[in-house]
Amino acid sequence: MVRKAATGNSSCTLTLPIPEPNVSANPSVVANSSGNEEFRRVPLERIIPNPQQPRQHFSEAALQHLAQSIRTQGVLQPLVVRQSGAEDYELIAGERRWRALKLLDAEDAPVIVRNIPDEAVLEVSLLENIQRENLTPIEEARSYRQLIEQYGYTQEVLARRLGKDRSTIANLMRLLHLTSPVQNDLESGRLTVGHARALLALPDETAQLHLRERLLRHGWNVRETERQVRTWLTRLPQAAKSDDPHSGSSSKPSTRLRPEIKALEDELARILGTRVALTYQNGRGSLRIDYHSLEEFERLYERLIGS
Repeated sequence: MVRKAATGNSSCTLTLPIPEPNVSANPSVVANSSGNEEFRRVPLERIIPNPQQPRQHFSEAALQHLAQSIRTQGVLQPLVVRQSGAEDYELIAGERRWRALKLLDAEDAPVIVRNIPDEAVLEVSLLENIQRENLTPIEEARSYRQLIEQYGYTQEVLARRLGKDRSTIANLMRLLHLTSPVQNDLESGRLTVGHARALLALPDETAQLHLRERLLRHGWNVRETERQVRTWLTRLPQAAKSDDPHSGSSSKPSTRLRPEIKALEDELARILGTRVALTYQNGRGSLRIDYHSLEEFERLYERLIGS
C-alpha cells in the first residue's frame, strides 16, 4: 500500500509492507482472525497522544532521522491504537512514528486497532517501549513505579509479565532514590547507569551532589567514580567519630583504619553497591550494611544469599 504526502515542494512515499486483504467490506479495514485487533489507515488528526506515554523526552534530531527513514523506506511497523469515541483513536504505542509522520505532513498512518481496557494501556505502552529500547532508565523506572502504585503490581508479577528478572526491575527502581540533578543527568545522557549506581552507595543527597559535581568536572569513567565513592565511604566513620562530642581522647584507638580492614570494607562496598562499616578488635567485630528502601534491602538479601 503506497501513498504520497506533500512536504513543501517535494513529496515522500510512505510504504507499509502489509499484504492487502483478500476480502473486506471496507478496503481501509483488515480484521485479524481473533477479532481483537484490525489494521486500518486513519487520518493523523484523528489520533490522540497517550497521556500515560512512558516516554517523556523526544529528541528532535532523532525524530528528524526517523522521518528521513520513513521518507525513504516507509512505515515498517504500524502504530498501535484503541478506539476513543466514534471517530478518534488513542495512541498506545508508536508516538515517535506518529511525530515523525507529522513532520512529513502525512495525512494518515497505518495502525493496528486493539481492544485495550484502561488498566492495560500503561502496561502495553511500557512493554512496547521496553522492547524497542526507547525509554531512558529513569523513564523505565518511573513506569515500573506507576504500574506498582496505580495497578497493584508486585515486582515479581511485573517481572513475569514483562519477561525480566525481578532484580533488574528492583535495580532500575533504585535509580529513583537519586537526587533530581543526578536523575536529570542520567536522562540527558551526561551520566551513565554505571555512574548512577555508584552514586547510589552514598548516604545522602549532599554527598551525591558533591561527587556529581566532581565527576562532571573531571570526566570520571565508571571505575574511577566507584573508586572515589569507596574513598568517600571509608572516610565517613572516622569523620563521624571526630564529630561525636562523647568520644574522648581516652577511648581506645580504633582498628578500623588498619589497611587490611579498609581493604575489606572497600571490597564489600564495591560488591554490594552500598555503604559498609566493618569493625574489628581483639578477634571480635561487627559488619553494618546500609540500605535506604525495602527494594534495596531485597536486592542486598538476594546478593548475600547468592540467588
